[in-house]
Amino acid sequence: MIRNKNKNSSKENSNRLNFILAVVFLLCILVVIRLFILQVSNHDLYIALASDQHQVYNKLEPKRGQIFFQDIDNTQGGYYPVATNKDFALVYAVPQKIEDPAAVAESLYKIFDEEKIIKEVEDLLASDEFFKQASTTDEINSEKSFADDKSEEFYKIKKEAEIELRKKMVIEGYIAKLSKKHDPYEPLKSKVDEDVLKRLMDLNIVGIDYILENFRFYPEKNIGSQILGFVSDNREDRHGQYGLEGFFDDELTGSFGSIKAERAAKGGLIIVKEREYNQPVSGSDLVLTINRSIQFTACGKLREAVLRHGADGGSVVIMDPKTGAIIAMCSYPDYDPNEYKSVDNIDVYNNPAIFYQWEPGSIFKAITMASSLDQGKISPETTYVDNGFVMIEGWPKPIRNSDFETKGGHGVVNMVTVLEESLNTGVIFAMQKIGAEKFAEYVKNFGFGEKTGIELETESGGRIGMLEAKNIRPIEAATATFGQGITVTPLQMINAFAAIANGGILMQPYLVKEIRKENGEKTVTQSREIRRVISARTAALVSGMLVKVVDKGHGKRAGVDGYYIAGKTGTAQVPKKGGGYEENAHIGSFAGFGPVDDPVFAMLVKIDNPRDVEWAESSAAPLFGEIADFILNYYQVPKER
Repeated sequence: MIRNKNKNSSKENSNRLNFILAVVFLLCILVVIRLFILQVSNHDLYIALASDQHQVYNKLEPKRGQIFFQDIDNTQGGYYPVATNKDFALVYAVPQKIEDPAAVAESLYKIFDEEKIIKEVEDLLASDEFFKQASTTDEINSEKSFADDKSEEFYKIKKEAEIELRKKMVIEGYIAKLSKKHDPYEPLKSKVDEDVLKRLMDLNIVGIDYILENFRFYPEKNIGSQILGFVSDNREDRHGQYGLEGFFDDELTGSFGSIKAERAAKGGLIIVKEREYNQPVSGSDLVLTINRSIQFTACGKLREAVLRHGADGGSVVIMDPKTGAIIAMCSYPDYDPNEYKSVDNIDVYNNPAIFYQWEPGSIFKAITMASSLDQGKISPETTYVDNGFVMIEGWPKPIRNSDFETKGGHGVVNMVTVLEESLNTGVIFAMQKIGAEKFAEYVKNFGFGEKTGIELETESGGRIGMLEAKNIRPIEAATATFGQGITVTPLQMINAFAAIANGGILMQPYLVKEIRKENGEKTVTQSREIRRVISARTAALVSGMLVKVVDKGHGKRAGVDGYYIAGKTGTAQVPKKGGGYEENAHIGSFAGFGPVDDPVFAMLVKIDNPRDVEWAESSAAPLFGEIADFILNYYQVPKER
């Protein structure tokens, strides 16, 4: 019995051992399969995962190129940066640490928003039709100043109410952000500069902090904004938009670099191989032809004139007629590219000097006169009988002079008087001497109807389609002689006047003097002749006639004592939708150059819809004279008379 018992026990042990061996064998099989999967099937995956733990690949952003104005008064090389790069603060809150959201919101408003809102409200009221009318009426009546008028009291009330409303909205926005007690991070304000940041940090507000970020920076703010454009603040898409920033985005951006490295035990990066590091190439710098002092003066005086006349806006373009270099270019309203997101209307991004087209009116008479003189069909002394109006074949209504209602006909007059008195009948007479087709040919040769090719985005070409028809209608040729029925840009118009100033040669306008690469390589722009449009003799004759316009005609207020200035006024009607022209809207302009014998500038001034005066001789001409006086003094041009 004892023996049988031992046998059974031995058998059980043997079975147990076999079971254990089977389990161990099975586990070994599973381990082998798992190792096969890890080392063979998923080898690449786990190598990649391991690499991701230890290796880092970064895209390296290049430094964006800078943009410079000319600055003769600058002792540090003669250039002034108007588009550069700068570190700004991103101010954020930790709401969990904010004890009194309302008090903190009030402090944030005073530091970040108060001055800005006051200026916004003042600009808003300055463009308000009621206050435009009130201010210009006072100037006309000369009974009392706007400051003493009853409307001043209403102005103050409206200003305070508007500021208070905006303040309330801003503070409520801050309070909402600061009250998110479960939010560990709430951004409050980006692109905060050093001075503002210091004022904020001096308050030592618990729960308010900042980090630094690099952004595009425009030191001159609004000055030249529509030339420059802006760079998007979006980190994922930092591209130039509009102006030079858009046109030269590739050159300014440069080339991205890259780095592939291993992460050290303490978190640092170690470049394994030299070939794993590709250095970024900084963007090229642009040196512009714009003169900072002239630009600053022209833009400032333009703004003053627009506000003084209660106008919708205006533009100034100044160029060197001998080279085509743009010396100054600005329009108003403008914007601050540092705050490009805050504009009320994105149309302000466009550059009116190259984008907006208008019917130029009487300044175009200089082009008509130059065409007929160049064909030898008339001379400055050629006369005709002015009855104050003229009938055109195929058109039932008479075309009248602008002064017909007050002066009627002028009788026998010569071509000099035609420009002095700005007679529509006279330029029609001159055009008819050469014919509509030949006149249209000159208009095209002067550069109208096509883009100038200046280095800016969103340029328009103007419209002269009615002069490009196979059979030009007599009425359309007639109205084109005094700048109606065709459209031009300010740049096209002044480039044509510059051709007269330059002895009849049309130049290619340009803004970029040099492109400078990081390695020191330079690309210098050479001035380029497009074509001769009139003879040197014709240019001299027209210039002399335009001097008479300033000395004796409607352009007197554009003159500068001691100099011979040539120019022509233009008061253009504004087309309305559906045909015809607006009754109470007009655009005043003046185009000219000086000194006539050796011009250092050609300039166009344009004032859109001034409320207090009707004629360009009272709006655009005086502004031209002020800026011309500054330029001649700035260049120290000796007086001629």
